[in-house]
Amino acid sequence: MAEKAYEKAAPVNHMSSEKRTLAHPRRWWILAIVSIGTFLTNLDVSIASIALPTLSAEFHVSITVVQWVMSAYLLTICALLPIAGNLSDLFGKGRLYNFGFLIFTIGSCLSALSFTFIMLIGAKVIQALGGVLVMANTQAIVAVTFEAKERGRALGIAGIAVSLGVLSGPGLGGFLIEHFRWPSIFWVNVPIGLLGFAAGLWIMPKERTNQTKVPFDYFGSVLFMTGMTTLLYTISSTENQGWTSWQTIMGLLGAAVVLGLFYLWEIRTAYPMLDFSLFQIKVFQTSILTAYLSVVAMYCVIILMPFFLQDVLLLSPGTTGYVMVTYPLMMGVTAPLAGWLSDRFGSYFLTSGGLVLIGLGFVALTFLSTENSLWLVAGNIAIFGVGQGMFQPPNNSSLMGSVPSTKVGLAGGLNALTRNIGMVTGISFAVSLFTFRLRDMGGPSNTEELSTVPPELFMSALDTVFWGAALLSAAGAAVSLLRGKPNKSEQHQAEHP
Repeated sequence: MAEKAYEKAAPVNHMSSEKRTLAHPRRWWILAIVSIGTFLTNLDVSIASIALPTLSAEFHVSITVVQWVMSAYLLTICALLPIAGNLSDLFGKGRLYNFGFLIFTIGSCLSALSFTFIMLIGAKVIQALGGVLVMANTQAIVAVTFEAKERGRALGIAGIAVSLGVLSGPGLGGFLIEHFRWPSIFWVNVPIGLLGFAAGLWIMPKERTNQTKVPFDYFGSVLFMTGMTTLLYTISSTENQGWTSWQTIMGLLGAAVVLGLFYLWEIRTAYPMLDFSLFQIKVFQTSILTAYLSVVAMYCVIILMPFFLQDVLLLSPGTTGYVMVTYPLMMGVTAPLAGWLSDRFGSYFLTSGGLVLIGLGFVALTFLSTENSLWLVAGNIAIFGVGQGMFQPPNNSSLMGSVPSTKVGLAGGLNALTRNIGMVTGISFAVSLFTFRLRDMGGPSNTEELSTVPPELFMSALDTVFWGAALLSAAGAAVSLLRGKPNKSEQHQAEHP
């Protein structure tokens, strides 16, 4: 029933998406607010990482426990993103985005005021509840605010906000903690969040709520949250428990059963939370899969390169930040250009070429040694910024342009969900493969002892991870290439900008 209803909703092509979207007169102001919210919510994913040692000492908890400052945030977002996307299609994207901005700001304030570790975890969950409403609606707001000829460029700018948020966290967090103590990493969100909320009330488009009372899929939502939380918790615990432990095996089996029941329920219920018929759209399929593979691969760099720079090259955290910043800088330069090109020539060659370049970047990293200059290391990292800048905006534009207007909220939520699941699995993939290789060569498996690992063992384990990430990137490029040449809809968009 859901599939038949979906088929009647709208024809799926770019031509229909051009007709459905009229340019909003304040679209660039709307994009600015969306970019601020996107920056803050993604900044919070990474800024807490630099604070973990400080928080561990402050609250007298172990490293394993203190990691839940990040895990609680990510798991909440992953469990609720599709639900938030579904609600935005029912109650209005701009309205829920503003509400999310306010909740995120309240959560940030409570995080800064936390005097126990349990209170901090609870505050982070509240913060994630707001962040999920922001993330789920970002791309959907851009998709319905901009015409097709400008959509790729707008999504490119929003993509810059994502990249800057994730990658500026450690540097900004280190500066704030050093000069203003750990609560400052949360206080910094409060004035920006309040300003963004106030501006959103005035600028964000006022949408009519859906007058048709559609039952909310409570049972499906519970199944999804249970299955997704179990899956991601199990994956994030593999570093300590191992992939072959009974806890991991039972966790993965339990998650598979619950998510299988969720799928069976969704394809049979009249009003599903997640419309699986979206995955029948070939462009949507390939865009989601390649986005996931690219994020998993990229987190091999984001997680492990700082260890290489500090524990092998013996750089200071500040210098490490300067080297790593080449990634967002190059992405910031490339992404708008790639979005502009995709608006005129289609996304096929840009997405495929970007993934190929990312794969080549990983191959280049396997040639690094302790004798390399910082300029060479920074140049290698910059390759990823160019590759991601080429890939992300065209891929997002293709994904959002492939679905009917009634489903853009859900599509945006699924895209954001894919990114966050990619972060969790990318961290687990990188750390698990790295520690497995170290243990296989006789080195310590405890990541707290990395500074004692001989450089040659460290580099060998690192190369194994980079080759694995290169294979993931190659798989993503293959999936993108299998989509085929630009279709008639993309050709029409290119010929009639």
